[in-house]
Amino acid sequence: MSQSPGPHSLAYTHLIVIRHGETAWNRERRLQGQLDIPLNETGRAQARALATALAGEPIDAVYASDLSRAMETAAPLAEVLGLQVRPDARLRERSYGTLQGKTYAEVAEHLPEDFARWQARVPDYAPPEGESLLGFHERAVEVVLALSRRHPGERIALVAHGGVLDCLYREATGMTLEAPRQHELLNASVNRLRSDSSHLTLAQWGDVSHLENLSLDEVDRRVP
Repeated sequence: MSQSPGPHSLAYTHLIVIRHGETAWNRERRLQGQLDIPLNETGRAQARALATALAGEPIDAVYASDLSRAMETAAPLAEVLGLQVRPDARLRERSYGTLQGKTYAEVAEHLPEDFARWQARVPDYAPPEGESLLGFHERAVEVVLALSRRHPGERIALVAHGGVLDCLYREATGMTLEAPRQHELLNASVNRLRSDSSHLTLAQWGDVSHLENLSLDEVDRRVP
């Protein structure tokens, strides 16, 4: 489900926001959070396809979460553009604290109260030793606006995580944190936003035409 890009304007910073490629834990529906999980073979292929698809775009800078799955996704793109990846820990996934490393099914079975609050998207709920949805949302939006202000009128690529993309989509569309997700958060997808330094607007979402069915949604909708 893609939306067409709007007209180009130098008044905006143009953001190409990319979710990292696939990992083994994505396949297992295991909570990665801020654990440093590398790409699997499919994820590496996705990163190469992404680089080929964006090679002709006038991208001025490439930023990535400092977690390896994001850095590995960003590396081929930066290489074809002749740029260096700029790591930024503020682009990391939400910290799920003690839930990290568990599958969705394991959390549901052994920590049903935490699972219920997490699935209900309670804004101020934080997993033990983890980050609240509200705090995570504020972090994700703040860093993207800060990077936009660093590059006025330019085009930058940001390689991050499914949760970060979700925060940006909600901020750009006015969607509440509690609303059930209907938009897709696909591995190595191309998502375009614009920023006027203080606000985000949506230009295009969920483009995976370059991947030929290699993408996996951040959370499929099966009951664990």
